[in-house]
Amino acid sequence: MEKLILQTDRLELRLIEMVDVKDIHRLHSIPETDEFNTLGIPESLEETKRIIEPWIKANNASEIRNYTLAIKNKVNNEFVGLLGLRLGSKKYRRAEIWYKLHIDYWNKGLATEMVREILDYGFNVLNLHRIEAGCAVDNIASARVLEKVGMKKEGLRRQILPLKKGWSDSFEYAMLERDDRI
Repeated sequence: MEKLILQTDRLELRLIEMVDVKDIHRLHSIPETDEFNTLGIPESLEETKRIIEPWIKANNASEIRNYTLAIKNKVNNEFVGLLGLRLGSKKYRRAEIWYKLHIDYWNKGLATEMVREILDYGFNVLNLHRIEAGCAVDNIASARVLEKVGMKKEGLRRQILPLKKGWSDSFEYAMLERDDRI
């Protein structure tokens, strides 16, 4: 098992473990953080356990292809959110990122900080060629994060996200290994 811990100025990013289940459940239970998420709000802590068990199993594989990271504030050790990096086919050296931040940490630059870190890890350590991300068209804050780190908006996928308020279009972003990271 890989013992992955990434550090930024304010954050620690590490592979999730079952000890994180209560923090993850609280994060998934906040209506504001669920607005643009397709997972939905889990009905119980047990449901959250069932959701994250495959994530933890994937993190413990001999070769990790689907990283799910817990984000902690280094100052107070509080849980900030989740960050994922799902690798595609080795031949294409491609991955997709996703993230979900606790509402208490919105608009503080932390999403930008953690996305920059996972991009650096993906390109510099995993030797990826391309990293992609998508976000609901109404999720202006997430689109701003992706643009701040230097990802390029490549297109629009129509009616792809089943959100609580109905089907949503998604902006598609990507960065290539040769692109400037901001």
